[in-house]
Amino acid sequence: MIKNIIAREILDSRGNPTVEVELEIDDGDKFVASVPSGASTGKHEAVELRDGDKERYNGKGVLNAVKNVNEIIAPELIGKNSEEQEKIDKMMIDLDGTENKSKLGANAILAVSIAVSRAGAASLNLPLFSHLRKTGNWKLETGNFFIPRPCFNIINGGAHAGSGLSIQEFMVIPCEVSFSKNLGSSPITLIFLPAILSLNSLLFNRITKPVLGKILFLKQS
Repeated sequence: MIKNIIAREILDSRGNPTVEVELEIDDGDKFVASVPSGASTGKHEAVELRDGDKERYNGKGVLNAVKNVNEIIAPELIGKNSEEQEKIDKMMIDLDGTENKSKLGANAILAVSIAVSRAGAASLNLPLFSHLRKTGNWKLETGNFFIPRPCFNIINGGAHAGSGLSIQEFMVIPCEVSFSKNLGSSPITLIFLPAILSLNSLLFNRITKPVLGKILFLKQS
């Protein structure tokens, strides 16, 4: 059972405030989760609640989200079974009551949810991935677990990259027969990628771009 939940404001690796939650269960074990965010935010993402006080962290403080955990979410969850992940998540969604988590803050809800999942997995003596697989009535094939296929981010876009690309990440997913071969193909891709991009850029500048320029000139004429 959940004995106590405490939220606090911490700084992430970029020096930006984020929410950290410490959850204690009745046997005294504690589980911690934090929810740092990326630099790029999609318009359909749930709302990360920021304070907006320009005197603190240029408005990026999360004291309101912390307050929502300590004063609204925690009292509702104390005494609940941490193994009931789906039930607890639904309680927090209902407490918020908005489509995009804008009342309590997605950062407040998610930090608590992750801490609950870690506590639930420990209570059941299961690895976290195994506990989550059993949660939410997911329609998954039964059988042995396999190491996930690795995905590699090779080109960055979005707000943090400064490349002007609107797509945030270009990723490759190797399809070799083993994890080790998939892992080994990533550095090979990165070795040859710059040369391929340079060649394509050269071809574009020397062939495609002049042709497009003539087409536009003829169209304007």
